[in-house]
Amino acid sequence: MKFVSTRKGFEATGPESVFQGLAPDGGLYVPLLDGAPSALAASLASLGAAEDFVLSRLFGDFPKEVRDAAVERLLSRFPKEEPVPLVDVDGLKMLELFHGKTGAFKDVALSMLPVFMRHAAGGRRVLVLTATSGDTGSAAMQGFAGVDGTEVLVFFPNTGTSRIQRLQMTTPAEPNVHAVAIRGNFDDAQAAVKRIFADKAINAEAAARGVALSSANSINTGRLVPQIGYYVAAAARLARPFDIVVPSGNFGNILAAYYAKMLGAPIVKFVCASNINDVLARFVKTGVYDPGDRFTVTNSPSMDIRKSSNVERLLWLVNGGLDGDVEGACRETARLMDEFAATGRYELNEKAKARLFADFEGGVATPEETEAEMRRVRSAAHYTLDPHTAVATAVAKSLGYPKDGRPAVVAATATPYKFPETCRRAFGEDVLTDPPREFRELETLPAVQNRVCDVAAIDDEVRRLF
Repeated sequence: MKFVSTRKGFEATGPESVFQGLAPDGGLYVPLLDGAPSALAASLASLGAAEDFVLSRLFGDFPKEVRDAAVERLLSRFPKEEPVPLVDVDGLKMLELFHGKTGAFKDVALSMLPVFMRHAAGGRRVLVLTATSGDTGSAAMQGFAGVDGTEVLVFFPNTGTSRIQRLQMTTPAEPNVHAVAIRGNFDDAQAAVKRIFADKAINAEAAARGVALSSANSINTGRLVPQIGYYVAAAARLARPFDIVVPSGNFGNILAAYYAKMLGAPIVKFVCASNINDVLARFVKTGVYDPGDRFTVTNSPSMDIRKSSNVERLLWLVNGGLDGDVEGACRETARLMDEFAATGRYELNEKAKARLFADFEGGVATPEETEAEMRRVRSAAHYTLDPHTAVATAVAKSLGYPKDGRPAVVAATATPYKFPETCRRAFGEDVLTDPPREFRELETLPAVQNRVCDVAAIDDEVRRLF
């Protein structure tokens, strides 16, 4: 499998794309899928089989023993009986992605990424930089804790995360994982990390000290590719066309579903569910990406994002990548990203809009609507949603899903135990009475990661670990 960068078409192998994280042109790596999608076999219904299938298609240039080790590590960190259940709740099918160690969907890919990274590094020391709005950071720290030859540095907003999310990032004591709160938001952290990857001087300084920089954010193919697996598994279990509803912040999870369709998953519509930081919902409805100036801290903090990196991969696909026109896709994606850098917005051409509208739909749930949806679902189905998944179910219901006789699958992206404050406010009482062991232990651990910095000091925090 060959990967190319979205702006200049630089080529990379799977291991090279994982090791580099961000492409040298400032863009993201995308896989060049060959052949038409075919029906998925029923044998892919288990997560392990689905991951094997996806990795063989997209990461085939990793040795089989590396791919097998990544899948084995994933399965060892999730419940053996069913790592990602698909359950019926109030007319929707909930794909529960939160049964990993930190209670969020990101545990899937970040259980596997360390295996791919160690192989790709080839013995080199790697510093993995990560910006997080709440969940990626803790999953990265948990995934890489104790992994030889790697260090992880997480930047998270000093305000806006839930108390549990913060504890998951401030209590890990393994010497190779680090977390720093920033006086800013996720967009500030992500912009700084992407700038550092593109800074030749910082990279040269790191290399001189025997360190290579990489990423655990979904800009890295090692994050994106494993996420495709659970959508393939869901498709094999359903064995019929379905729609998918995903609470979306950085756009990586819903994009993974889009790649699952390219591999044969019969997904008809992709519903992008946003909180009131609604740039993604507006984009998929209008073809105009315009974050604007408004940023609001909400009760679904992992979606408090205005500049979503993975949209760039979708731009590449709808502007020619789906047709195999690599040169045209790169040219138009580079133009749009230059326009975004110059004006703070961009608009798709009419052909790309038509493609976007054919596949995607968007909707918004306010914080008040989110908590009302949590109460409604608990009353109707005796099922407790986290606020991010509640955004998705609220949007699904407002748009009339399920529809046309097709199942609607909701990506249930986090456990409610990550958001006890929101649950207590939504329900008026403490309904989270049986927390998983990992969550109970958090309350007794000392906070050892207590550094706080201004956005302007992020570079210094990175250099501190060279």
